[in-house]
Amino acid sequence: MQNTKPLHGVTVLDLTNVLAGPFCCHQLAHLGATVIKVESPGRGDLARQLGADAGLNEKLMGVSFLAQNAGKKSITLNLKDPRGKDILKKLVKKADVLVENFRPGVMDRLELDYDVLSKVNPALIYCAISGFGQNGPMKKLPAYDQIVQGLSGIMTITGEEDKETYRVGYPVADTIGGLTAACAISSALAGRALGNNEGKGSFIDISMLESVVATMGWVVSNFLIAGQQPTANGNDNFTSSPSGAFRTADGQINIAANKQEQFEAVCDVLELDALKADPRFLTRSDRLSNRKQLAGLLESVLQTGRTDDWVLAFNAVGVPAGAVLTVPQALSLPQIADRGMIADFASVPGVERDIRVLRTGMKLNGEAPSVDAPPPVLGQDNETILAGLGLSPDEIKMLKSEGVL
Repeated sequence: MQNTKPLHGVTVLDLTNVLAGPFCCHQLAHLGATVIKVESPGRGDLARQLGADAGLNEKLMGVSFLAQNAGKKSITLNLKDPRGKDILKKLVKKADVLVENFRPGVMDRLELDYDVLSKVNPALIYCAISGFGQNGPMKKLPAYDQIVQGLSGIMTITGEEDKETYRVGYPVADTIGGLTAACAISSALAGRALGNNEGKGSFIDISMLESVVATMGWVVSNFLIAGQQPTANGNDNFTSSPSGAFRTADGQINIAANKQEQFEAVCDVLELDALKADPRFLTRSDRLSNRKQLAGLLESVLQTGRTDDWVLAFNAVGVPAGAVLTVPQALSLPQIADRGMIADFASVPGVERDIRVLRTGMKLNGEAPSVDAPPPVLGQDNETILAGLGLSPDEIKMLKSEGVL
């Protein structure tokens, strides 16, 4: 429905690969933008060859590609060929946004950088996503998610203190970089529509490293302002106790007793009234200093009951609590399954079977933003898009035979 498509009428050229850029354009597509994915002839986005299904990788429809490219169109262009460059410029002339995540300098060498393309379309919003940004001493270094996780400090605050560091269990740096880019692009589109830049476009420089550090506000500020060295705290919340994961008879439960009254309610549920007056646990500061002893006392009771029963008991008295679930268990929660977050596509071309993929994490006017089409086969929209630019069938056939498409 139109009320879930605020970017309807916006055209985005997606020159990105793998995750950060495609995830950015995944958000924009679900918000209603027409996203044209510009891919390399023959192989396309590297994500087409990535994922847990080897057969799909061979078909260039890898699970990693399927995960974040629904609703997009696909055109193949050799951007090293002058004719490919000319076609891209024709697309740029009609586009609102271009997103790329090449290493800084690549688009300059192709003579397709912002300075060039902004002359083709002065209203163009050009977003460059990279590991470290478009300037600075690290700008040309290769950046993968795990590299950025390590450089951001995330790995030193994940896991348990005095043990080996751990990366976050999914590509968090790529994902945060993509979300940051989508936010910046949406803001630039709004600003342009409001006339804040006299109708002109803008150049957006997204650093995955800075995007990640920006989300670490509490940890970073405790260091910058209070001088507290960030540390790994395992499953414990560093701001309060008891707040973390605790063992039960059949698994784990997360409890977040951040307030004094919540701590006392935990004691009531577990019938541990004596802990309320224990000098080790009287205040938030006391409980933080003695959290291991407190956790042991709580777990001695928690391990006598089932997780689901404890969750109900704690939530009933105002103590936030929830089970620690596997990913399949999380996806089966009615809160996820019944709110439109998972999209179903039948008999997807190139896959030749039904697939299920995630939409976005937002609802607009009570609805989950969605797209109508499944992820595209490589180059499936070549003829339609090029014909729209005025190329004849014979010209398209020739460009394909000569490797431009």
